[in-house]
Amino acid sequence: MEILVPIDGSECSFHALDFAIEFARRFEASLHVVHVSDSETDATDEILARARERLAEEGVTDEPEVSTDVDLAFRPADRVGEDILALVEERGYDHVVMGHHGSGAVDRMMLGSAAHTVIEEESVAVTIVP
Repeated sequence: MEILVPIDGSECSFHALDFAIEFARRFEASLHVVHVSDSETDATDEILARARERLAEEGVTDEPEVSTDVDLAFRPADRVGEDILALVEERGYDHVVMGHHGSGAVDRMMLGSAAHTVIEEESVAVTIVP
């Protein structure tokens, strides 16, 4: 099973990452983490570094059944939800685990809208983590 975890740097996206780490362990799945945003900023590197730290703290990088080296990167997107779906289609992910809103008012609308877009498509299993 291939699990995609889109993160935006918010606490809820990191709650989703924590959930996905445990989910991947239980189901011996591969884990792919990506920061999808409309623009790359200085915060992008910080967000990805924090995700790497979280994965290392959880010992994921030492577990052969959990892969984190495929998609721990930034991906630019005009419409976050649609780009997440494009990633699912391009790479054949089986499951998406994501938070339900972002860090600020604008981000809450974006990732909230992104979660809504991904759920509506019904082309992949989705777990929304508060």
